Amino acid sequence: MAGGEENNNEGKNNFTVLVVDDDTVVRMVHKMLMTSLGLKVQEAKNGKEAVDLHINGASFDLILMDMEMPILNGPTATRELRAMGVKSIIVGVTSHTSESIHKDFMEAGLNHCVAKPMTIAKIVSFLPKSKNNQSTYLV
Repeated sequence: MAGGEENNNEGKNNFTVLVVDDDTVVRMVHKMLMTSLGLKVQEAKNGKEAVDLHINGASFDLILMDMEMPILNGPTATRELRAMGVKSIIVGVTSHTSESIHKDFMEAGLNHCVAKPMTIAKIVSFLPKSKNNQSTYLV
């Protein structure tokens, strides 16, 4: 039994994701996609909550950052996180399709910027790849 429990924890459940979006439905959908991949998910309703989590010692492997949010928007929150030394993969998520808007968001310190809707394929493309099997992510 103990071996089975260890196997359930091997590889999965140690890759953490912060979903930052002011829209409850979007957060719920992103959380469902992430948990279906076996990832641990925490949510924040705006950029200020994301920054505050990091100020209080939280850290994440991946941050999905919405662009337009009240209180503190995605680009400003991303700049603040990078200024704090946060090294997480930060992916900007926006409903805008304009390349110039994506470019401006990227310049805030994103690793990637994608248009909504988020999909499993998009998420997997941001996850670190195994050295032995390029289609397997390291979680």
